[in-house]
Amino acid sequence: MGRFALVGGVNTATFYGFYLALHPLMPYFAAYSVAFVLSMIGSFFLNTYFTYRTRPTWKKFFLFPLTNVTNYVVTSIGVYVFVEWVGMNDKIAPLVAAAAAIPFTYILSRRILTKDTPPATAY
Repeated sequence: MGRFALVGGVNTATFYGFYLALHPLMPYFAAYSVAFVLSMIGSFFLNTYFTYRTRPTWKKFFLFPLTNVTNYVVTSIGVYVFVEWVGMNDKIAPLVAAAAAIPFTYILSRRILTKDTPPATAY
């Protein structure tokens, strides 16, 4: 769980960096979505190698986004609600919404990334 939290922190920082870089170039929700996809790719590799110490496979790579569907739905709704209904700053709302999705992401990613795979030997 500690490694998951560390990877989550790195992933959140990566996502937020992409979001802030893209935000001036496009509407906030488009920037949010693109940043989410880019950080999810990094998250896959960090979680396979570091968090769960397993080998990445193409099958896991293509299944991994399923673990983030719940995360994306929860955080997307949260971002929209916080910005449009609550009036929260659109630069802060993604961080607040992301916090609510952490438990769901952990459970689903662990299930997909550790199923039927021998541990990686890199760590």
